[in-house]
Amino acid sequence: MQKVIVAIDSFKGCLTSAEANQTASEGILNRVPDARVVQVPVSDGGEGFMEAFQATMGGDIVEVNVKDPLMRPVVAQYLVQGDAAVIEIAKASGLTLLKPEERNPMVATSYGTGQLVVDAVRRGCKDIIVGLGGSATSDCGIGMLRAIIDSFSKGENSPVGAPTRSLWDDVRQLDDVHFTIATDVTNPLCGERGAAYVFGPQKGASRDDVLVLDARAKRFAEASARHLGRDCQDKAGAGAAGGLGYAFMQYMQAECRSGIDLLLDAIHFDELLMDANLVITGEGSADRQTLMGKLPFGILQCAQKHRVPVMLIAGRIADEQQLLDAGFSHVTSINPSGLPLDIAMQPATAKTNICRTLMNVLEG
Repeated sequence: MQKVIVAIDSFKGCLTSAEANQTASEGILNRVPDARVVQVPVSDGGEGFMEAFQATMGGDIVEVNVKDPLMRPVVAQYLVQGDAAVIEIAKASGLTLLKPEERNPMVATSYGTGQLVVDAVRRGCKDIIVGLGGSATSDCGIGMLRAIIDSFSKGENSPVGAPTRSLWDDVRQLDDVHFTIATDVTNPLCGERGAAYVFGPQKGASRDDVLVLDARAKRFAEASARHLGRDCQDKAGAGAAGGLGYAFMQYMQAECRSGIDLLLDAIHFDELLMDANLVITGEGSADRQTLMGKLPFGILQCAQKHRVPVMLIAGRIADEQQLLDAGFSHVTSINPSGLPLDIAMQPATAKTNICRTLMNVLEG
């Protein structure tokens, strides 16, 4: 009996990780009925991060009334297991909460993420994992810090612009909480590789906006360094989630880890690989950037230690030879050539094509 591990990332805007895994499993069992298929929901810190942890480790989903990126009321969730919590910042501060015409990182705030942090701390959580993916913001985490101040000492709507002494004092209430941020982003906070320049445009920033956002980030980081005596603006991951990575490291002294490595460690993926014959992973679009720390590459690296072959599927494939050279045993697109994108992005179509692709590959 063959053991096949299925660990496919979400096809963003189309299928969740769990949906993609289930469909792939059906395709496998159609061709190899006696296979032992192990489904592992996965995420590198973005969409589905909270659900991936719950699927493998259990816990309870907590719902909280928070503010969205435009300070409108929204219900967001996070995961609690004992005195640990898993927060996916996109639930409160995500780009998917906004219509395309509403995207504006000049005003979008991470306030709602701060409200989730506060709620978890008040519930007694001492170990908080934060998935930094899919944010609509580029505020360096100032909105998050404002929410902490409002909740712990100042009351609603207290003004926070430039750093103040009260800001440092209020954040110290989290000193006994250990934060781990999960991201595949290694960018610093400022400069041409920073949050505003690299990620601002996809959040709606114009060229002029990028300059303003980057200058704001630099001023905030310099003021923070003077007051705290440390400077995290150039650390890898500081530019994640519009600078939320910086805020967590600078103010909460958070540990920054690769999202996929963190999840694979938590679910003891190495142990799952011990008697596996094949791993199937995938994502919506795979190319050379997949090899720069994205989820399928993290799974490949882990599987290579155990000499388990890894098959990569995706809605779109580019740089196929580079992916094969990196070690994937098979690389294939699920979509027939010429299929229009709007059709390919329909969940029913994607499920059909995943199932068909795996049936064809395993038949060969």
